[in-house]
Amino acid sequence: MAKSNIKSIFFCNECGYESSKWVGQCPACKAWNSMVEEKVDKKIAAKTGIGLGNCADDNKPVSIGDISLDEEDRITIGIGELDRVLGGGIVPGSLTLVGGDPGIGKSTLLLQVCRQLSDKGTDVLYISGEESLKQIKLRAVRIGPMNDRLMLLCETNLENICEQVKRSGAKVVVIDSIQTMYSDSLDAAAGSVSQVREATAMLMRMAKEKSVSVFIVGHVTKEGTVAGPRVLEHMVDTVLYFEGDRHASYRILRGVKNRFGSTNEIGVFEMKNEGLAEVPNPSEYMLSGRPVDASGAIVSCAIEGTRPILIELQALVTRTNFGFPRRQSTGSDTGRLNLLMAVLEKRLDMKIGDHDAYVNIAGGLKIQEPAIDLAIVLSVVSSFRNRALSDDLVVFGEVGLNGEVRAVSNASIRVSEAKKLGFKRVVLPVSNKDSVDVKGIELIYVSSIEEALDKVI
Repeated sequence: MAKSNIKSIFFCNECGYESSKWVGQCPACKAWNSMVEEKVDKKIAAKTGIGLGNCADDNKPVSIGDISLDEEDRITIGIGELDRVLGGGIVPGSLTLVGGDPGIGKSTLLLQVCRQLSDKGTDVLYISGEESLKQIKLRAVRIGPMNDRLMLLCETNLENICEQVKRSGAKVVVIDSIQTMYSDSLDAAAGSVSQVREATAMLMRMAKEKSVSVFIVGHVTKEGTVAGPRVLEHMVDTVLYFEGDRHASYRILRGVKNRFGSTNEIGVFEMKNEGLAEVPNPSEYMLSGRPVDASGAIVSCAIEGTRPILIELQALVTRTNFGFPRRQSTGSDTGRLNLLMAVLEKRLDMKIGDHDAYVNIAGGLKIQEPAIDLAIVLSVVSSFRNRALSDDLVVFGEVGLNGEVRAVSNASIRVSEAKKLGFKRVVLPVSNKDSVDVKGIELIYVSSIEEALDKVI
């Protein structure tokens, strides 16, 4: 009896982990009951793969010295915040993955990108597997008048899509979304792990062979990561995440991977009736509506990529009504808040073990760098003692377990941003004294949290 080429593989719906047998809990992401079975033809799987393979019959090695790099090779979109996140524009032949919650504005932003590029004379093809042509046109009318160089297509078959891209001559292609696309070479349903992986591989080969820039929209899981196999993020050149509350007006576009520019750059947008509008000065935007003479409120400076952003950090400390006090942080790490409160209890002998503590970064930003440690400490103490901090003050610095204030990167850039926004004083680590050369603003250097409290509160 001939041996069948069909085999069963189990994939995790949450992270894309692959296993030869079913397990109740995914070994990779620890999700329960997320493994699904799919039938895969071993011959087809071996033939397709996920790499580039032979892009052309005359594919030969080229000396690195013969490859020229010109700035004009990039396609400038004309949306400053997006160009910044992409590293200066779109690189021909690149594959960009855009993820975000439903309704956050992914399709709206990409439609605006199509409009900007078509107005500059670039042929653009927008392919949707979720909306009809009339539905796309309704959204386009809300954004503004469109150029005839923008072409629309409703299709989900990848073989047909590749053929239409070749015929249209488009230089930029948008796929909305990757979970709706399927290939005839696989028997699995559209949206399955194997189909999503194969669809991305086909689009990547097309982008490199035809020097076409491709944007693909990816749905996200409940944890906020792109749905499907994790290999998607490794295959693409750039990964962009849209963050923010869809019920609020602000949106934050974050680059978490970029082969052609710096990572962790962010672009700030505001959702309006006519689409997404750029926010060229995020610091001023984040500080709008800041309370005056309020205890627990302080301004700090974070670095996102190469951009300094002033943020308002708020703390509320109140006696708990439960046996175990609550610690909650929005926009920063809750574990870091617990650590800093333990430092306050140990080094300053503050009796806050029976108090609830809530910390919030206004504006919806998520800050992971430890440079906001000193601001968290001062805001917590300010709320605990019910003493307001000065409104013209900016604070930044990392706090160690012994209560020392340690140096942070880009201190001079942070001070310059504070001066530009009109602040008069900056509290910063004494270890950064030699790296800061900014005039016209008072610099308060501190080496410990005790010294910082004595000079500020």
